[in-house]
Amino acid sequence: MGGAPAASVGGRCERPPLLPCVAATQGGGMLGKGVVGGGGGTKAPKPSFVSYVRPEEIHTNEKEATEKEVTLHLLPGEQLLCEANTVLKCVQEDSCQRGIYGRLVCTDFKIAFLGDNESAPDNDEMQFKNKVIGENDITLHCVDQIYGVFDEKKKTLFGQLKKYPEKLVIHCKDLRVFHFCLRYTKEEEVKRIVSGIIHHTQAPKLLKRLFLFSYATAARNNPATDPKKHAIMFDTLQDWFRELERTKGNMKYKAVSVNEGYKVCERLPAYFVVPAPLLEEDIAFFQGRGIPIWCWSCHNGCALLKMSALPKEQDDGMLQIQKNFVDRIYKTVHRPPYETAKTEDLSSNFLSLQEIQMAYSKFKQLFLIDNSTEFWDTDIKWFSLLESSSWLDIIRRCLKKAVEIIECLEAQNMNVLLLEDHASDLCCLISSLVQVMMDPHCRTIFGFQSLVQKEWIMGGHCFLDRCNHLRQSDKEEAPVFLLFLDCVWQLVHQHPPAFEFTETYLTVLSDSLYIPIFSTFFFNSPHQKDTNVGRESQDSQSKPLNLLTVWDWSVQFEPKAQTLLTNPLYVEKPKLEKAQRKGTHFKHQRQLSLPLTQSKSSPKRGFFREETDHLIKNLLGKRISKLINSSEELQDGFREFYDGWHSRPPSYQGLLLPHLEGPEIKVWAQRYLRWIPEAQILGGGGVATMSKLLEMMEEVQRLQEKIEARHHSQEALQAEAASPPRTSGRLSSLFPFALLQRHPSKPVLPTSGWKALGDEDDLAKREDEFVDLGDV
Repeated sequence: MGGAPAASVGGRCERPPLLPCVAATQGGGMLGKGVVGGGGGTKAPKPSFVSYVRPEEIHTNEKEATEKEVTLHLLPGEQLLCEANTVLKCVQEDSCQRGIYGRLVCTDFKIAFLGDNESAPDNDEMQFKNKVIGENDITLHCVDQIYGVFDEKKKTLFGQLKKYPEKLVIHCKDLRVFHFCLRYTKEEEVKRIVSGIIHHTQAPKLLKRLFLFSYATAARNNPATDPKKHAIMFDTLQDWFRELERTKGNMKYKAVSVNEGYKVCERLPAYFVVPAPLLEEDIAFFQGRGIPIWCWSCHNGCALLKMSALPKEQDDGMLQIQKNFVDRIYKTVHRPPYETAKTEDLSSNFLSLQEIQMAYSKFKQLFLIDNSTEFWDTDIKWFSLLESSSWLDIIRRCLKKAVEIIECLEAQNMNVLLLEDHASDLCCLISSLVQVMMDPHCRTIFGFQSLVQKEWIMGGHCFLDRCNHLRQSDKEEAPVFLLFLDCVWQLVHQHPPAFEFTETYLTVLSDSLYIPIFSTFFFNSPHQKDTNVGRESQDSQSKPLNLLTVWDWSVQFEPKAQTLLTNPLYVEKPKLEKAQRKGTHFKHQRQLSLPLTQSKSSPKRGFFREETDHLIKNLLGKRISKLINSSEELQDGFREFYDGWHSRPPSYQGLLLPHLEGPEIKVWAQRYLRWIPEAQILGGGGVATMSKLLEMMEEVQRLQEKIEARHHSQEALQAEAASPPRTSGRLSSLFPFALLQRHPSKPVLPTSGWKALGDEDDLAKREDEFVDLGDV
C-alpha cells in the first residue's frame, strides 16, 4: 500500500538479521520451521557457527533494541489493542531465510510491524510514500486470509485457537504476503497478538464500529477540503442539471427530487434523472423499480438508461397490476422524441456475481506467493493456471458487451436500456465502461472521479457487501468494482494518450478500497451513508460528521507523489477545434456506422420499440430470450463497426474502442505483480520507455526555454543549462511500487519440470527461450 514496500524491505534484508546468534543456533531449523507452501528447494547449508545463547536470554537486550524501533504513529481516534515484541518479519528467498527484528502491533485500524529504522531510504526512494499506510502496515479491511504454521504445515486460522502457531502468514487483498516468525516471542504475547488479529480482521462487525466513524469523530475539528473540488458528487439537483446540460440530454430528460429524504426508495439516490414525460407518482408506485433511469446521453441524442426489475410475484392479481404498470410506463414514453430502444438483460444474459467471484479467487492465487521457490515452481504452468481462472476472459466479455452497446448508440441510433435485478452491479460496470469509451470527459481525472460518484456511489453499488468490509456474509462478496478498474486499465494500456490518469492512479484507487478513513467505498447506498453520519437525524443540535472522500489525494500523497497519478503524455482536447469538431463528429460516425436499413425499423418509433410484451416478461422476472435477436446480421454489424474503427487512426478525444483479441487482454502487472521481486525487470519495462519519452520532452522544453532566454539574458540561459536530466537507471518495470526491490535470486529450474522439457541436450538447444532474471 505504501511507497515501495518490498523495495525498502528487500534493501534491509540483505544484511544480517538483528539476532545473528539465534538464527545460527538452529541453522535452517530455528527459522526453517516457518517454511510455507510448496517450497521444496534445496536444503539450507549447515551452519559453521553454533551459539549457546538460550532463547530466554534474548529479552535482556530488549531495551537496547527498542531504541532502534520505529515509533508507532496513530491516526486521530486510533487505539492500540495488542502487541508482541521480539517478532521477526521474514523475507524468504529460496532456502535462505532472513528477517528484521521488531514489534508487531494491532490497532483498531491496522496491523503494523515496527522494525529498526537504521537504513531508512533516501528521499528519492520514498517519493511515493503513502502518508496514511506505511510499508509494513496492513489495514484490518485489507486482510484476506490468515494462516499459521505448525510443524512446517500451514493451516488457516479462525475462531478460538487451542494451539498457537510458530509463524503467522497474512495474505492481503492488495496481494501482499507477510511472514511473521513468533518463535522468539513470549508465549502470552503470542496468544494476545494472534487472537487479537484473528478477532479484529475476521469476526463480523457492526457498521457503527468501523474505524471510519472513530476517525471522523476524532478529526471533527480538522479543516476539511471541499469534495466538489475533486469531483462532482451528484448529491444535489444542480449537479444533475449540469450533467444533463453537458451531455445535451436536458431536452428529453429531467432531474427529479421525488426521492428527497429517501421517502420513495432507500436504494436510489435522493436525486436522479428520468424521461421527461414520466410522472412522479409512477416513480413511487413500485418504490423506483421498473422505472427507466438515465445514465448518459450520446451526441446524436440517443441515451443509455438502466432499470431495476420489478419484484417477482406469484399472485395473479399482483402480476396483472405490474403488467398494467409497465404498459403505462411504455405508453408514457412511447411517443417521439424518444428513439427505438434495445434492452440488455444483464441478469440472465450476461455474467453472474458468482462467476466473477470464483474467477477472481482462482486468479489472485497466482500472485499470493510465499517464497521464491514457489514462484519458480508455478512458472512452468503459469499460463495454463491463468487461463483456467477465466479472469481475463471475463474482462474481455465486459469490454465486448460495452462495445456492443456503443454500436447500438453510435451506429444504429438506438437507446439502450440496461436491465438488472437491482441495477447496482453489472449496470454500474457496463454503463461506466460505455461512458469511458465514448465520452473523453470521463477520461480526465476529474471526469473519471465524477463518473464513479455518479454510476457507483449514487448508483447504489453495495461496496460494504461486495468488498465484505463487515465480514458478515461471504456469499455477497464479488470484486465488481475491481473488475471495472481492470477493464479501464486495459483501455489505458492500449491507448495511453487518451487518458489524463496513469495506471498508478488506478492501482492506488484499488488500494483505497480498504482504507477506512474514506467514506467513498464503505457504504451500500447514499441513504445508508446519510443515515449513519447524522444527515437524516431529527436532532437539530447534532452536527453531522464530515467524512473524507478518497478523491482528495493530498490525504495520502505528497504533491511530488501525486504527479505520478497524472499522465504527462495525455493528449488534451484542442480548444480551438471545439466548434469545428462539433460539425465533423457526425461525419466520423457515419464512416464507422452500418448502412441504416430503415425497412427493419418499425414506422412507429417508440421507447421500447414493439417489444412491450417481451419487456414486461423481463421485468416480471421471467427467463426469456433477448428482446433484440442476436442474429448473424447483428453480429456482422458489430464486426463491421469494430473493424471499421480499428482500421483508422484513433481519435484520442473521440470514440475509443479496445482491442478484444486474445493476446491484447493482458494481466495488470503493476497491481498484481508489484510485490513479487522475481517478476520485475530492473531498468526495463514500460516504465523505462515512459521515462525516456519524458526525458525527451523535458529536453525539448529546456531547449525551447533556452531559445526564449537568449532574447532576455545570458544568465537565464546558463541557469537553464544547469538543470540535470532525468535518470531512469534505478527504476524497475513495477515502479513506483518496486523502486529498489532486492535482486531476485537466479531462477533454478524445478526438478518437477525436467521431464516436461526433455533431456539436457534438448534443454541446451532451447536455452534462448528463457530469460535469466538473475543477470538482469
